[in-house]
Amino acid sequence: MQDHAPLLERAFARVPRDADYQLEPSAGEVPTFIRGSYYVNGPAGLKRGDLRYRHWLDPDGMVAALHFGDGGVRFVCRFVRGSKFTAEEEAGQALYRTFGTGFPGDQLKRGIGLESPVNVSVWAWNDTLLAFGEQGLPWELDPVTLETRGEYTFNRRLNAISPLSAHPNFDYTSDEMFNFGISFSARHPSVNLYRFGGGDLIFRKRLPLEYPCSVHDFGLSPSYAVFYLSPHLLDVEALMRDGATLMEALSWQPERGSTMLLASRETGEAVASFPIGSSYCLHLANCFEDNGHLNVDVIELEQPVYDQYDIPELFTDVRHAQPKRYIVDPEKGEVKDTAVLDYRNMCDFPAIDPRRAGRETRDFWVLGISATEKPGRKFFDQVVHANWHSGEIEIFQAPAHHYFGGEPIFLGDPEHEDRGCVICQRFDAESETMDFLLFDAFEVTKGPIAVLPLREPIHLGFHASFHPAG
Repeated sequence: MQDHAPLLERAFARVPRDADYQLEPSAGEVPTFIRGSYYVNGPAGLKRGDLRYRHWLDPDGMVAALHFGDGGVRFVCRFVRGSKFTAEEEAGQALYRTFGTGFPGDQLKRGIGLESPVNVSVWAWNDTLLAFGEQGLPWELDPVTLETRGEYTFNRRLNAISPLSAHPNFDYTSDEMFNFGISFSARHPSVNLYRFGGGDLIFRKRLPLEYPCSVHDFGLSPSYAVFYLSPHLLDVEALMRDGATLMEALSWQPERGSTMLLASRETGEAVASFPIGSSYCLHLANCFEDNGHLNVDVIELEQPVYDQYDIPELFTDVRHAQPKRYIVDPEKGEVKDTAVLDYRNMCDFPAIDPRRAGRETRDFWVLGISATEKPGRKFFDQVVHANWHSGEIEIFQAPAHHYFGGEPIFLGDPEHEDRGCVICQRFDAESETMDFLLFDAFEVTKGPIAVLPLREPIHLGFHASFHPAG
């Protein structure tokens, strides 16, 4: 089997260290309009004591920050000191079962779920910084130093077993956060939809589900919370009773079909539910309303990808993905039309200009895999800019041995809505070095306009965000 990602194992071979230092561009210049903090979270370090993790979602979370200011760019990275991390550091060994790795004597949180490694996303909100894992409370960090302050309970309105996802959505005009969590009860599965304001809980609504499906992301428009529900089912009994890992307890059952669920953003009550085929969606890009219709932009996959996260043999059998826009009549509860873009490589981590969240979106950016459907190991090696209006696809193809990480976040010019950069990580596996690259968002094919090299590599991140200064 051909290796389309030679030396990729080097990206996962070391345990990164906490760091804090200034960065100097090795090429190009950082645009003067970029002022604020870029954050990225992701799993860091494959070993815990004598145990070697097997799945990309297993290791503990590390948050990295680039603080852009008048004095240059300051780089900071620290492990999130969550409950799992601190207990295992003290014990000097792994204690908890993870997403894809089990071992004799491993523990579950309160006997029913995974202790979160807090390794998926990070967001600035309500004058603090929150790091999220799957299905658990976020952890509060210092926005500058990234030191862990403690578990964030939303003024004690949620507790350690409240289901909460790693994918909040924000309305910064009202300073509100919306989020969700899945209750995987075999008899009464449900979506828990949350609305927060001022650090407190405004409402929590439980919306019944047909089956206990794994949901990673959701969308938010001015009127609706939007869920793309795929039949990727979790058997909690297998996790609790049989000692299965979460990966082993998941099953893909496409014959059940996929569903779109709409809930009222104002009240949290269900509005409509209707079939949308039998594909899979890991991430949505944006939702907006136009002429009485709801537009839902997603990355649609043929099947789930968590089974492609084995380290270091990643994406050996990954299938096509495609950007797709659903045009929905919410009142009738039906899809009126769809639109697709002509990009069929596996892609992930869609990002838009955050200033346009909930509004009509023309542009978005993703990371892509050029060797999609070719047998053998592969990884993200494309930065892609796509335009819904023109249908144009622009691609920056990385050279051999270069791999991308971190959601390609848009950093906008505050004085020009159609001007900005995107930022992501690049790992050079041959030289074992890592940079942060800045691209002109609308001319990614020209390559990076600035290169910010790190003193030593860190982890390849998952989700990222940018918090403008002021």
